[in-house]
Amino acid sequence: MREIDCSTISDIVKKLCIDSNTILNNDVYESFQRAFKIEVSPIGKDVLQKLVLNAKASKKEGLPLCQDTGMTVVFVEFGQDLKIVGGDINQAIQQGVAKGYEEGFLRKSVVHDPLKRENTGNNTPAVIHYEILPGDSLKIIVAPKGFGSENMSALKMLKPSDGIDGVKNFI
Repeated sequence: MREIDCSTISDIVKKLCIDSNTILNNDVYESFQRAFKIEVSPIGKDVLQKLVLNAKASKKEGLPLCQDTGMTVVFVEFGQDLKIVGGDINQAIQQGVAKGYEEGFLRKSVVHDPLKRENTGNNTPAVIHYEILPGDSLKIIVAPKGFGSENMSALKMLKPSDGIDGVKNFI
């Protein structure tokens, strides 16, 4: 049976937290460059040029792509024949997130209690999704979920009888 130590998991999650906030995937970077070439609006060209320059600077300097480094969401594909040693995988992931946000100088945005609004100081707890699969592999994906979309959002439950007019009135 294959074994992975929790310290290895923490180290990998730490690196993934930093990389996911500082390195833009090549496909996205290239799409910005392609869009710049065909964009006709001067404002659109300016924005796309700034996105490309930001991605270059972020990668070179190791700085976040965005000031909103959000909440860490972790997707784990866990082989049922894999054995985790040296601790608990949940704690290892949370420790990796805390180290990544501290050592990567990433903004810590998570609060203990949504009503008291006290920051945890280390961006944990992360949201962790597990999928158990055959075999002995382990795959970890870290995806920071920015909080910007929640800043100005609202939720309303409409009655079915409100119809399209209810939706329009809410919007």
